[in-house]
Amino acid sequence: MVKIGELELVSPIITAPMAGVTDFPFRQILREYGAELCFTEMVSSHGLVQGNVRTKKLVDFSRRGGLIGIQLFGSEPGIMGEAAEILQEEYSPDIIDINMCCPAPKVTKTGAGAALLQDYELAERIVKAVKNSISLPLTVKMRKGFDEGELSCIELARRLQERGVDGVSIHARSREQFYEGRADRDVIARAVENLDIPVVASGDIFTPEDASDMQQETGCEGVMLARGMQGNPWLVSRSRAYLEHGRDISPPDFRSRIDQALAHMESAIEYYGEERAVPLMRKHLSWYIKGLPCCSEIKERINRAGNRDEVADILGEYL
Repeated sequence: MVKIGELELVSPIITAPMAGVTDFPFRQILREYGAELCFTEMVSSHGLVQGNVRTKKLVDFSRRGGLIGIQLFGSEPGIMGEAAEILQEEYSPDIIDINMCCPAPKVTKTGAGAALLQDYELAERIVKAVKNSISLPLTVKMRKGFDEGELSCIELARRLQERGVDGVSIHARSREQFYEGRADRDVIARAVENLDIPVVASGDIFTPEDASDMQQETGCEGVMLARGMQGNPWLVSRSRAYLEHGRDISPPDFRSRIDQALAHMESAIEYYGEERAVPLMRKHLSWYIKGLPCCSEIKERINRAGNRDEVADILGEYL
């Protein structure tokens, strides 16, 4: 069991907030495979306060099957506090997370995301403002540091713990690395040793064995799945079975992957409408077929397809 503030999780497996990936349709699929706590895509504090329609769409969720977390990003304490209050009063998620992790230049150039790893004082002010605005559990997601060789996450996490943060998740790469190289599990282990709040580990979790190794090597309370879920929602159920019961579930066969890809497309069409959903699904469909025979050719054909029927025909022929 993982306890984050007053929130108790049965499973140590948590699904990460991923921009452009963990939207409503995909989160509902993750629920079907046993995701207990799902996070939305990261949400702009400015967009929320200003009532931006697209921002509000990102926090559309259903409680069917589990708990929901919403991740906020921004660099202005007052705006972050106001946005958090809106989330609690209008949406009532189970937990709010502050993004101090995103490496994208369009985010860091505003002083948000991983840029906060370079400004402890601002990070503390943001946490204080959010904490004072809500009664929900509050967590922070961060990287190990901004530049390679930095270990700012441990000192920053310690300071934020003193400000009342209920837990931290750490992607064990620097902002400079983006997603290159290997995640540094030693950093996670050091964070666990130095903090009294739960530490959730992220980075390079692509198999159930990866999740188990991360927990055993670092002592982390939870494991956060991210890129490993892309086209692979089975990672949730397989990792839960491995960590909670010591058994593995067989990976999906060819037909199961194609069937799930088609089901995902139908869910996206129901939610967004066909015109918007088909382009949005191209990346998901390419992830589902990655590693299968002739996948490059099929991916190219899918990327040229303009509607549901064309995609369904391509995948049907592929079967």
